[in-house]
Amino acid sequence: MLRRKARRVLGGGESAGETLDDPLDAAQERRVRAVLALGGVPQADLPDGVQQVRLRLLERAASGAEAPRDVSAWAAVVASNLAMDWHRARRRQERIGERLASLRPPDQVAGESGEDTKVMSLAVAQGLDELPDAQRQILVLRFYADLPVRGIAEELGIPEGTVKSRLHTAVRALRARLHEDEVV
Repeated sequence: MLRRKARRVLGGGESAGETLDDPLDAAQERRVRAVLALGGVPQADLPDGVQQVRLRLLERAASGAEAPRDVSAWAAVVASNLAMDWHRARRRQERIGERLASLRPPDQVAGESGEDTKVMSLAVAQGLDELPDAQRQILVLRFYADLPVRGIAEELGIPEGTVKSRLHTAVRALRARLHEDEVV
């Protein structure tokens, strides 16, 4: 039955009047939401977590794998793993912010108080978090790892022009964010 649902969803088996079946029933969805919430995932991220569980269930069915004996239990385990992944990603972002804040030496800017330096470092870290991964990576490699454009291009295996373009776009976006937050 699960494979049939996946084929209808993935294969476009929807005809006039036929609705697509949800691989999770209402009780299973409530259970997934509860596991995610108890796992510390914020309320705003719960719908995405439920969709991830649905997607994994459909992918499993589409790949021809045997359906789980107890879909509800399987979905709860997947939701628990997603909650752990969410926390790992959150901690990783916090560590990046801390590292960025510690990279700027206090004697670099004369006349700035320590509090101003912390505010600026946190604003830059938050701005970096909002950039797409490719832009953030190039900014960090250029300004924090102090690699030249040619070195970045070689390390990432992309043309120098792409590095320059992403760098320009990232700097412009970060500058706009700092002006928007009235940090600079």
